Amino acid sequence: MSHAPAPDAGAPSILTEGLGKRYGRRPIVRDLSFQVSPGEVYALVGPNGAGKTTVIRLVSGLAFPSEGRVRMLGKDPQQHPEVRRRLGAVVEAPAAFYPYLSGRANLRLHARLAGGVAEERIEELLELMELGHAADRKVGVYSLGMRQRLGVAGALLMRPDVLILDEPASGMDPLSLHLVHRVLQNAAGRGSAVLLSTHHLDEVAAYCNRVGIMEEGVLIDEVDLDRRRDRYRARVDDPQAARSALLAQPWVQDAFLRAGQVIFHLSESAALDRVAPLLVREGVGLLELASDVFDLRAYYRERVAAERLKRTGETPAYDVLRDGPVAGPPGGADGGAS
Repeated sequence: MSHAPAPDAGAPSILTEGLGKRYGRRPIVRDLSFQVSPGEVYALVGPNGAGKTTVIRLVSGLAFPSEGRVRMLGKDPQQHPEVRRRLGAVVEAPAAFYPYLSGRANLRLHARLAGGVAEERIEELLELMELGHAADRKVGVYSLGMRQRLGVAGALLMRPDVLILDEPASGMDPLSLHLVHRVLQNAAGRGSAVLLSTHHLDEVAAYCNRVGIMEEGVLIDEVDLDRRRDRYRARVDDPQAARSALLAQPWVQDAFLRAGQVIFHLSESAALDRVAPLLVREGVGLLELASDVFDLRAYYRERVAAERLKRTGETPAYDVLRDGPVAGPPGGADGGAS
């Protein structure tokens, strides 16, 4: 089996610049720019109607942009459709399969159309997605979660350099949800660039590298989750002195105050052992030292609610994870783009 050359590790696998899409006079996506590098998992999140599926269709080459440009592995997928051979995608899930064929037969058909896929790869993916027991059942009797997992298996057939999935875990039970996200994480670990849209913020916060928050077709924020995971907090008797002492160290990248505590980011996790001795030398009393757990869900609610308030002048009163922001004043997450 021949493989296409791997993408340049220094170049983004997915790039959009000033991307826009209109249907008639109605703008669906506006001035959207982001990129996904090889080995990175990037999640688009936002309420229903935010434009996530439209972005997925534009990046996959299934829709033409009205403005801006898309590059996949350095090429326009519309002008160079051959680049899509290095793409695995499930758009507007669940993926389309023949209901009267078995799961195995459907994957064999997809493999035949793609070309160059060994039978062993099909069996490997059926087991990976925990569908081996149902491989010979007709897809028509599959649950939604099983069809979703089969769709992910189909997207992985060619070991793609770019993997794009629209709500891949919709309708799944918690175990299936965890399985799919682990498979996506492993694909990124092998060098694929993974772009997905999702409502499952708690799950993606555990393994995504970056999250783009969309609202009304606009990318309103990007959160660097890698940096968030490497943050710590210290409860001390003199926060200002602790912050100054930490900022003077070459192994501390940044430090700021929040709710009377010092939040800091280390250049290397091993440097954590140096924090307590440093504060003792500086005469600062250390009361507590712990990881600073970032609440993506709370931050998301706060950012979308604030955006709605800015745009409409009203505090929204519904669920931001599905239709829009929740009632009440935002709060609970530390602000600022990362």
